[in-house]
Amino acid sequence: MKLVIVESPTKARTLERFLGKDYQILATMGHIRDLPKSKLGVDVENKFKPQYEVVLGQEKTIAKIKKAALKASNIYLATDPDREGEAIAYHVSVIISDDKKKLKVSRITFHEITQTAIQSALSNLEKINTNLVNAQVTRRVLDRLVGYKLSPVLWKKIRRGLSAGRVQSVVVRLVVEREKEINQFASSNFWRIWGEFIKDKDVFRAELVSKGKQKYETREKRSLFAGDYTSTKTSIRNINEAKKIIDNLTPPHRVGEVERKTSYRHPYPPFTTSTMQQVAYRILGFSSRRTMRAAQKLYEEGLITYHRTDSTALAKEAVNSARELIVKKFGPKMVPDKPNFYKTKARVAQEAHEAIRPTNFSNGQAKINNDADRLYQLIWRRALASQASDAKTETIIANINSGDYQFVARGRRLIFTGFLEILGIKQEDKQLPGLLSGDLLKVKRFNPEESQTNPPPRYSEASLIATLEKEGIGRPSTYAPIISTIQGRCYVQKQEGKFEPTILGRVTNDFLAEHFTQVMDLPFTAKMEESLDEIANGQEEWQKVIENFYRPFISKVEMVEKDAKRVKIPVEATGKNCPECQEGKLVIRTGRFGKFLSCSRFPDCKYTAPHIEEIKGINCPDCGGQVVVRRTKKGRRFYGCSNYPKCKWASWRKPNKG
Repeated sequence: MKLVIVESPTKARTLERFLGKDYQILATMGHIRDLPKSKLGVDVENKFKPQYEVVLGQEKTIAKIKKAALKASNIYLATDPDREGEAIAYHVSVIISDDKKKLKVSRITFHEITQTAIQSALSNLEKINTNLVNAQVTRRVLDRLVGYKLSPVLWKKIRRGLSAGRVQSVVVRLVVEREKEINQFASSNFWRIWGEFIKDKDVFRAELVSKGKQKYETREKRSLFAGDYTSTKTSIRNINEAKKIIDNLTPPHRVGEVERKTSYRHPYPPFTTSTMQQVAYRILGFSSRRTMRAAQKLYEEGLITYHRTDSTALAKEAVNSARELIVKKFGPKMVPDKPNFYKTKARVAQEAHEAIRPTNFSNGQAKINNDADRLYQLIWRRALASQASDAKTETIIANINSGDYQFVARGRRLIFTGFLEILGIKQEDKQLPGLLSGDLLKVKRFNPEESQTNPPPRYSEASLIATLEKEGIGRPSTYAPIISTIQGRCYVQKQEGKFEPTILGRVTNDFLAEHFTQVMDLPFTAKMEESLDEIANGQEEWQKVIENFYRPFISKVEMVEKDAKRVKIPVEATGKNCPECQEGKLVIRTGRFGKFLSCSRFPDCKYTAPHIEEIKGINCPDCGGQVVVRRTKKGRRFYGCSNYPKCKWASWRKPNKG
C-alpha cells in the first residue's frame, strides 16, 4: 500500500478519484505542529530555534498517519506547493520518522489536481525544499517575536488586550494615514463650462478647455503616505467668472481640427491571487476571506490551478486549449495570430508557476455552491479572455473654436468587441455627429457646472489589497487573514464598504508610529518580504535575517517599555448621567469588541451597557422607527430598526434620508 498525505479531506477525496486502490490518502487537517500558543516558543539565545509543539486536537490525526506510514511501501507528501505546504510536509516527515524502520518518503508537488498533473508528480519525485521551509520558519518566528514582544508594551502603555503584528500594524497605519490625509485635504470649488452645440439637428456637448494658449484645467499632485494622488480643477473659481466667460462666447462657432484614431484595448492577464481578490470584491462583493475560501474549494475539487500565485503565465497546453475553445464558441476572429503572453509584475513571483485558471476550459460551470460557482465563472472568463483578440475602439476628438476660446468634444465607437465579449463587459458608445473641419455650428446653450476637488478616497478592500501588493507589504495569500484581524481587533471598521480607523486604531497606530518608526515603515516591511524571498531562493540565511531585525528591535522595546508615557484612549461624551451612581456621566468607550457605554467614574463605578449607534435623521423605511447600527456575530456592521424584533427591517447599506 502506498500512502499519500495532503492537508484537507476535500483534496484527499479528489485525489481518490485519480489514484487506484493501491493508494491510501490521509489528510493532516492543516498544521500538525506549530509554535505554542501560551508562550514565546522561540529560543532567542540559541539561533532563534523554534520550539514546536503538536497542535491541540491533532493527536488522533498524527496517530493515524504514523500507523499508516509504518505499513506503507512508499510515502508521498503531497501538500500544497508553497511555503506553508512545504512546512507541513516537513513536520509530517519529522512526525513519521522511525528509528527502527527506514521509511521511503518523497515529496510530490502539482499545481492542479488532474490525472496528468498527478501522474507527472509521481514520476518526478522530489525532496523537501529546505529553503521554502526556512522561509516559512522565518516568517513565523518574526511574526511571533513582534507579536509577543510588542503587544505587552501596548498593554502597559495603552490598554490590556491589544495586539500588534509585523504586517498587521502597517496595514492599520495605511488606513489611519489615509484618514489623516482626507481630513487635511482642503477642498475648493471650481466651475466647468459646457457648450451644447447643434450640427444638422444633432445636439452634442463639448467642454471649454482654453483661451488662446491658456488652459483652464490644472492638475495638482500630492505625495501621500502610500503613493501619490492627483486632483484636477479649473481656474474658474466662481459663478461670476463663469458668466463673464460665457458672455464673451460669441459666434462664429467653427469646428477646427478633427482627429480620428483607432485604439486597441489589450485583454487583462489571467488572475493572480491579488487580482482575483480585487475583482471578486468589485464584481461579486466578496471579502478577501470569502474569495480565498471559495478558491480553496475550487482547487481542492480539481477545478482550478493553485490559487496562491503571483504569476500571470499559462502553460502552453492551457493556452492552446483556450484558443481552441474561443474559436469554437466565438469564431476565428476572436483569437490573435499569436498567443498572448503576460509579464509578472510582482517583484518576486511566488512559488506557483501558473496564473489561476480552470483545469479544463471546456467546463464552464463549477456546480459546487453559490460562492464557488460565481468565483469560478470569474476565473473561467478571465483566463479564457486573456487569450482573445484586442477590443478595437474608434475615438474622435473635435476642437471647436469660439473666437479666442476653444472647446473639445470627445466621442467613441466600439468597432470590435474582442475579449470584452467573453468578459461580458459592455462599452457604451458616445456618438458625435459627422464633424468636419470648418463646419459652422449653432449653439443651444452654455452651461456652467460647479464642481469640487475631492480628497483621496478611503480604502475599499480592493484598493487596500492593490496598495499592499504595490508597496510589497505581506503576501497575497496573507491579505485575507490580515484584513479580518484588523477588523476583528476593532482597529478599523467598514463604512459603506470603505475602511476607516476607530479611535482605538488611531491611538494604537500613533503610539507605534512614534516609538517604533522602523517596524511601521513601508519600505522596511517591504524589504523584509524581499528577505523572505531570498531565503526561499537559497540566497540568504534565515537566522541572520532574524538576528539583524531582532537585536535593535528588542532594544527599542525595552527602552519604550521603560520611558514612554502611558496613553489614554479618548472617550465620547453622551451628555447623560450614569443610571447606576447618578454622579458620573455616561461616556462611550472603545473595547476589544467595539464601542460600549460606561461611567466616567470608572473604576469607582463599574456600570457598562451596550452602545447602540443611532443614525440621526434617517428613519426605518418599513415602520418609521430609528435606524441603528448593529453587528453580526462576526463583527460585520449592518443597519437595522430600533423596534426590532417587532420590525425586522435590515440592510447592509445605509438608507437615504427622507
